Amino acid sequence: MNTEERSWESDFLPLVRPPQKNGSNDTYCFAFKDRELLLVKGNNSLRLPSLEEIGNMDIDILRTQYLGELKDISCFSVELDNSNAVASIVENASFVSVRELPGILEETLAYLAGKAVHIMEWDRNTLFCGRCGSATSLKENERAKECPECGFLAFPKISPAIIVLIEKDDRVLLARSPHFRPGLYSILAGFVEPGESIEEAVVREVREEVGISIKNVRYFGSQPWPYPDSLMIGFTAEFLEGDIKVDGVEIEEAGWFTKDEIPVVPGKTSISGWLIEYFINKHS
Repeated sequence: MNTEERSWESDFLPLVRPPQKNGSNDTYCFAFKDRELLLVKGNNSLRLPSLEEIGNMDIDILRTQYLGELKDISCFSVELDNSNAVASIVENASFVSVRELPGILEETLAYLAGKAVHIMEWDRNTLFCGRCGSATSLKENERAKECPECGFLAFPKISPAIIVLIEKDDRVLLARSPHFRPGLYSILAGFVEPGESIEEAVVREVREEVGISIKNVRYFGSQPWPYPDSLMIGFTAEFLEGDIKVDGVEIEEAGWFTKDEIPVVPGKTSISGWLIEYFINKHS
């Protein structure tokens, strides 16, 4: 499925300060121990706790960030104490990896969990000014940390990365990274370097990782990817010339596959899955 066919309407309104409310004070709390989200058990399912529920638990809250409003429900990210005792203190709850949330939480909440962990880690990583070392404070009207001594501003870091599906006639290039679980293949990806366009990054990453040249690079879509702070920008491209020569560092194995030969690949909750699904549908 091309991302042009996906719906981008959202009921979430990002804000930096909670609005004054006359009605409901309902909240969603995205509370993290490391990068694992606390979900409350109930009715054979897992759900997000409210900020009040988190406050009533016998657990230390290190920092809290307001995220915005989802259908008039205020959303917060919370960094919990990281000690090993946390899991045993919290009853009727589970800690779930952000990667496992699709299928557990509805799509909008799973997306917001990615935003929440991104903001939580930015908050933790900018407690002090990177220029002079002074303690920072939140700015009043924008998502930023400000140094009271030198005036340096620290905004949430977003790291652009490309991901590309390469076709050669009726085959697609799939590859394995050494850190993938056994049997898993995906398409090529990498970070954009300073001073280059995203299209130049596509060409460079393909040449570096598998040694081939490509043509007809076309934009496909994008996806926030909070691992830890990326924005994945997807492309399609066509094989031009060269033989596959993996770099042995980022890629340990790569090859061409028809739609009927595709091995285990990422699911449809990721842009890599969307791109592979696009290839399969195109050749069906």
